[in-house]
Amino acid sequence: LCTRKEHSLLSLSLSNEGNHAAAFGCSVMELRSLMELRGTEAVVKLQEDYGGVEGLCKRLKTSPTEGLAGAQTDLDKRKEIFGKNLIPPKKPKTFLQLVWEALQDVTLIILEIAALISLGLSFYHPPGESGGECGVEDEGEADAGWIEGAAILLSVVCVVLVTAFNDWSKEKQFRGLQSRIEQEQKFQVVRGSQVIQLPVADIVVGDIAQIKYGDLLPADGVLIQGNDLKIDESSLTGESDHVKKSADKDPMLLSGTHVMEGSGRMVVTAVGVNSQTGIIFTLLGAGVEEEEKKEKKVKKQDGAAAMEMQPLKSAEGGEADEKERKKASVPKKEKSVLQGKLTKLAVQIGKAGLLMSAITVIILVLYFAIDNFVMQKRPWMPECTPIYIQYFVKFFIIGVTVLVVAVPEGLPLAVTISLAYSVKKMMKDNNLVRHLDACETMGNATAICSDKTGTLTTNRMTAVQCYVGDVHYKEIPDPGALPPKSLELLVNAISINSAYTTKILPPDKEGGLPKQVGNKTECGLLGLVLDLKRDYQPIRNQIPEEKLYKVYTFNSVRKSMSTVIKLPDGSFRMYSKGASEIVLKKCSHILNEVGEPRVFRPRDKDEMVKKVIEPMACDGLRTICVGYRDFPSDPEPNWDDENNILSDLTAICVVGIEDPVRPEVPDAIQKCQRAGITVRMVTGDNINTARAIAIKCGIIHPGEDFLCIDGKEFNRRIRNEKGEVEQERIDKVWPKLRVLARSSPTDKHTLVKGIIDSTMVDQRQVVAVTGDGTNDGPALKKADVGFAMGIAGTDVAKEASDIILTDDNFSSIVKAVMWGRNVYDSISKFLQFQLTVNVVAVIVAFTGACITQDSPLKAVQMLWVNLIMDTFASLALATEPPTESLLKRKPYGRNKPLISSTMTKNILGHGVYQLIIIFTLLFVGEQIFDIDSGRNAPLHSPPSEHYTIIFNTFVMMQLFNEINARKIHGERNVFDGIFRNPIFCSIVFGTFAVQIVIVQFGGKPFSCQPLDLEKWMWCVFLGLGELVWGQVIATIPNSRLRFLRRAGQLTQKDELPEEDVNEENEEIDHAERELRRGQILWFRGLNRIQTQIRVVNAFRSSLYEGLEKPDSRTSIHNFMTHPEFRIEDSTPNIPLIDDTDDDSARRRRKYSSQPSSPNKNNNAIDSGINLTIDTSKSAASSSPASPLHSLETSL
Repeated sequence: LCTRKEHSLLSLSLSNEGNHAAAFGCSVMELRSLMELRGTEAVVKLQEDYGGVEGLCKRLKTSPTEGLAGAQTDLDKRKEIFGKNLIPPKKPKTFLQLVWEALQDVTLIILEIAALISLGLSFYHPPGESGGECGVEDEGEADAGWIEGAAILLSVVCVVLVTAFNDWSKEKQFRGLQSRIEQEQKFQVVRGSQVIQLPVADIVVGDIAQIKYGDLLPADGVLIQGNDLKIDESSLTGESDHVKKSADKDPMLLSGTHVMEGSGRMVVTAVGVNSQTGIIFTLLGAGVEEEEKKEKKVKKQDGAAAMEMQPLKSAEGGEADEKERKKASVPKKEKSVLQGKLTKLAVQIGKAGLLMSAITVIILVLYFAIDNFVMQKRPWMPECTPIYIQYFVKFFIIGVTVLVVAVPEGLPLAVTISLAYSVKKMMKDNNLVRHLDACETMGNATAICSDKTGTLTTNRMTAVQCYVGDVHYKEIPDPGALPPKSLELLVNAISINSAYTTKILPPDKEGGLPKQVGNKTECGLLGLVLDLKRDYQPIRNQIPEEKLYKVYTFNSVRKSMSTVIKLPDGSFRMYSKGASEIVLKKCSHILNEVGEPRVFRPRDKDEMVKKVIEPMACDGLRTICVGYRDFPSDPEPNWDDENNILSDLTAICVVGIEDPVRPEVPDAIQKCQRAGITVRMVTGDNINTARAIAIKCGIIHPGEDFLCIDGKEFNRRIRNEKGEVEQERIDKVWPKLRVLARSSPTDKHTLVKGIIDSTMVDQRQVVAVTGDGTNDGPALKKADVGFAMGIAGTDVAKEASDIILTDDNFSSIVKAVMWGRNVYDSISKFLQFQLTVNVVAVIVAFTGACITQDSPLKAVQMLWVNLIMDTFASLALATEPPTESLLKRKPYGRNKPLISSTMTKNILGHGVYQLIIIFTLLFVGEQIFDIDSGRNAPLHSPPSEHYTIIFNTFVMMQLFNEINARKIHGERNVFDGIFRNPIFCSIVFGTFAVQIVIVQFGGKPFSCQPLDLEKWMWCVFLGLGELVWGQVIATIPNSRLRFLRRAGQLTQKDELPEEDVNEENEEIDHAERELRRGQILWFRGLNRIQTQIRVVNAFRSSLYEGLEKPDSRTSIHNFMTHPEFRIEDSTPNIPLIDDTDDDSARRRRKYSSQPSSPNKNNNAIDSGINLTIDTSKSAASSSPASPLHSLETSL
């Protein structure tokens, strides 16, 4: 299976074969073939060819205990021979490729063709006399006819370059982010007998790597020594069961697999492209290139989609399985809510625009034909054909410009810009975003399930109380006060029975706190040893890791860790430590005041819990119990029989470890609660400890009605007799639940799933979860947004998460909420601005064309307006920095329409203002300003002042409306904080300057006539009117505008239950493709009309529903999700008010019984028949006086 890359590697390795023999005792290919073996055959092969692992280490010139010496020359040589530990990334697209992609846009292609035809025709002059008898007065201006075509081509070039540049900068940012994530990943390697943290890319063949619970292996290797090692190889083999690894049975460790339990050391044998993951990757790489050629046809046009496709992984293993998953096209969570809503909206607007432009062209052509050939009875003369065609091309161009303005291609751009900007800024707030859409989902979060340790607390564990020899010390005692035997046992138990990678190092700065490395709880215990004036290092040196007889590593089931050592006399001693209530249950003796074991009865246990453990826990301390047990040497116990081994212990002491709450957390939690987000604490700790910390953080306030329960009680409440989880039982628990203690990872997952699937609240809950351990993986994946800890988090957790908190701090989550809400608001601001312009421009072009046979806004002017609206406005409005006030409102929820009633009010209000002004100027402007009328001008007449004023006023109004659009919640002060956003200011002023240049010097290409100062002042004055008018609109209360209540609901994303996501995914992609490729559908005419009628129905039904009972949300919701099925019950009579609920129930029954069509996109076929009936009924049902009556009949 050699791809081209590997051929070159092969030849390289063959050319080097000579030096290898001299340098290392094995070649790349030999090692690669060794790594393809598994289990016993691998052990046999190792023994026969290399003489076991030791022999392999000798050949690779490395020491199993001390690692590589770390000399630079040696490392470089290894990199040269065995390769570097990176998988070369795919080449980024060049700027030209991006330009080519931007040119693929259907609307632009149509414009280009039209412009070329127009150019060609303008150079063709009919022989003989001027076109007098063709009904065309030619004023000798024909020579300037080419200008319009050229100008259109030029503006197309502008649009393409801007789009390409945006994509390019986005790609660049994205790569920067990727490399940042790669540098984040470090691994523990032994070099020169020192354990150091190395960036994964620096690992070379022959390194000795220390692996532990929660790691993602960065390279292939052979196990030298392991304790209880279990590996999840599902990413490579698809086997979901964990594989046990041991040096004598199955020593092969593969890159990209996860360590689920245990610890150990391995020698690295293959890195980068030669590792198992790398091999799959190179094969994929070759496959992907071929696939891309096929995919060219359905290329996505928008970066946002492309960005989600590229796996944002570290360059290591995780990527391969990600790619494979991508091939199987299993979607990662639902498509981002916002993008779903936007895609839908854009397709709808596109369809409407297409309809308008088609009608415009048809009206223009018909009017021209009837006027010339019927009214004036002119014959069609062959020599006049080119001139007539020129007219038709002009009409066509007008139609296309209407379309260009109508299609909001700025929408996807605005989302991407906004997300990319936020992601970049969130880096400064310690949020490393791995999936773009997580950022925006966070703004909708309604619940956060947070870990306690490290997130709410500082994760600096310090032992503050202990119970030794029947005495409860409230602070750490003087070592002289303790029985010497107990002290000796205690120090040994802590030093030996902890991961040897856990250490306490001297502080970095003078006078700072000592540095804690490794497991923090163990650090707290080692700190206790140091406080007792003893040192743990000599004990560890005396019994190095290899001499440990057997280790039971900590996992979420055992909740304890035990280590067995062989004593000099051949007998065994096991030290054990763990959560106090778990370890104490297994104790049958306890050391007394002189350090001798005495019997420890169940009633002593109860007393101990009451007198020692609960008081400690109520101070917010974690309680850890340390014990030991001696075994005879003969017969040797059966170490695999865990239940018998881990019993009958002797307790040495109970330690209370404090993990103080981070100082900024209570404030952050208060902000969350103000913002309508419930914070729940899910922790593995004792319930009393958890409650104490929750009160300190402000998660619970004394006197409130809330639940604090532990995992056992939680499971008892949510499971039925058969032990199955029932959703309605969870619904009884979660709304009040604030603290879940002693929870297993499954409990966390169950809780998250239960909250997400709950239907008892009208908005589906959006849940964010924080996690650091390997066992949090499932919950992180299930949650809408998973936060992993950057410092304490294991690789597995980071892999499953969407956002990495680089400082492990809860208050960074609040920042993420702020940014997420900001994204949503930015998009809404842009939408409000964009839709106003769209509505006005389309109506002006349409009516203007119908009445004066010529659009008041010329093609090139429209393109300029489109450029400022779409591209610049999306930049200006999408980069508003967030403010604290964002946290003062409740979350929007998943099914709130994109366009709120306030926004609808603003759009319609400003639209009305602008239309009044423009039409006044168009029809009576020449009298007001006392200039020549520009209406009914012949084909190539020079630009008129009249139309220039219209164009200029239009742009001025847009500029000032852009300032209005900065606020969408009906605030008064639209200038608030405007100077905090330099991008916005520069864009507004820049647009203004360019506009002056266009009007004064644009001349023929822009169809502009220079204006004098007075007329300029008028234009600006009319523009300023926008700001005043904005204040007027803000005064109108929304409640007066009943009919706007649900107008925005058209954009609602069809909310799907999670299970249907896969089937629905296709449909969404269709919509995307339609939007990207043509941004309009040139086909499915039936579908388009159907949508129009659906929209009308939606409008009508929302009218009635608004009148009946504003909050009958279910009915409008169901109706929106399956509009086709509503047809049967739009009976002529208006239902009575109390009828709604049973109405919606009926409807629900109806849509569950009706089989949905196999291809969701061809609903038109199913509903085509019903439609005809429906329109007649609806005409009957809407009373003639209703505002929609006219709209319906025209449709």
